[in-house]
Amino acid sequence: MAKRTQSATLQSLKALFDGDPKRLDRLSMDVTGIHFDWSKTHLDQDAIANFTERLAECGFEAARAKMFAGAVVNTSEDRPATHVFERGSGTGVEVDVAAARRQRMRALVDAVEAGAFGDITGILHIGIGGSLLGPHLLVDALGRGRGSFTARFVGNIDGAAFDDAIRPLDPATTLIVAVSKTFTTAETLANLSSALDWLRGAGVADPYGKVVAITASPDAAVAAGIDETRILSFGEGVGGRYSLWSAVGFSAALALGWTAMDDLLDGAAQMDKHFLTAAAATSAPVLAAFADRLYVEQCGCQTCALFAYDDRLALLMPYLQQLEMESNGKSVTAAGKPVSAPTAPVTWGGVGTDAQHAMFQLLHQGTVLVPVEFVAVRESDDEQAAERHSLLLLNAFAQGATLMSGSANDDPARAEPGNRPSTTVLLDRLDPRSLGALLAFYEHRTFTNALLCGINPFDQFGVELGKKVARNLAAGELGDLDPSTLALIARAGL
Repeated sequence: MAKRTQSATLQSLKALFDGDPKRLDRLSMDVTGIHFDWSKTHLDQDAIANFTERLAECGFEAARAKMFAGAVVNTSEDRPATHVFERGSGTGVEVDVAAARRQRMRALVDAVEAGAFGDITGILHIGIGGSLLGPHLLVDALGRGRGSFTARFVGNIDGAAFDDAIRPLDPATTLIVAVSKTFTTAETLANLSSALDWLRGAGVADPYGKVVAITASPDAAVAAGIDETRILSFGEGVGGRYSLWSAVGFSAALALGWTAMDDLLDGAAQMDKHFLTAAAATSAPVLAAFADRLYVEQCGCQTCALFAYDDRLALLMPYLQQLEMESNGKSVTAAGKPVSAPTAPVTWGGVGTDAQHAMFQLLHQGTVLVPVEFVAVRESDDEQAAERHSLLLLNAFAQGATLMSGSANDDPARAEPGNRPSTTVLLDRLDPRSLGALLAFYEHRTFTNALLCGINPFDQFGVELGKKVARNLAAGELGDLDPSTLALIARAGL
């Protein structure tokens, strides 16, 4: 792949608007109840044409077709990437296999609701990374006090996190949902052990009878003591950060109801259809990837920021941190060669308007150029006066406008340079269908970025070494450690 050059010089966004009366029409679109607007980025017709040509050179259409056909696209692990099949997209036998697993999941949801596990009022979801972030996002965004169950989530091995998670739950009426692709994840097994002890300590006669396991390795779950009738499986081709569509979403299906799960999958499938059929210049995930590549490669931007102007989407940013940085935080190509251009930037952000008072000084006047993405929802779902939601939206729109326009001032400390890019993603309403479409949009954007970088977005070997060393240290195997780490271990009394 040819090396991309960097340039800090950007044409004025105002000049781009002045030079193209149709700019807003070209760079905004509506897909499945979501409005996307890239007009305040530095994408122009020439850039889109160049990226489109480059995408063709990367074999985009063939790679996309392979993923939706269940062919091997995760070349380093010799696997397909089958998350799209979990929502009914794609072709071939994988669609039927995913549907059968979904029916078994539905049957277990029905069993819990019918009282097969006794009186259940709460769910303790145990997992980490992709085994937790997706379901937690769904429940927080769409639940918030609704539904028949109190759902709590714990991933961290920190005991304080476990204590906090169980605090509002009654052990006598709590269902434990343990999620691990391999069922060997240290944090998940430690928290499961603590959960079983918690149930025993409260007098629950058969703690294992209150446990459901979600895994791609059912034999390992059986070996851990879980009855096979309470194990839901998903395929090896479903990566953790792409897994909320599978049985990993069991806790969300319980907390939100099966209709919500169906609608979530349908919204994602609608975005799949858009991604499969739209031309590059009219494809939301593809245009988003073009803007990403422009700022990373041509402007040297090492970070990008996302701000959710809706508190129900507070967990969207950490969810996307894993999706984007674990998928595309690579330094070698799919062929194992060093990359010739930057890959994924650091994803960070927060929730507006809180974030305005903490981070936006740097965005408006700092020396670091940061592409910003605003995600907002047109209709509110709270019980407060409508004017409050209007003010929330106006704050989001005002930030995008002023990042672009800036403000001249005789006092340099008060001047703002402007010409700073932003994208706006505006949902009509936040419901399961629109959230499903939004998350599928980000998945396909990540996939398109990976192709443009020439990397494999479906492996994550970089997370393994630190965990391996931690296991060795826990076993007393210090190995060839540096003096600093040895001193820290000694100081902590370990």
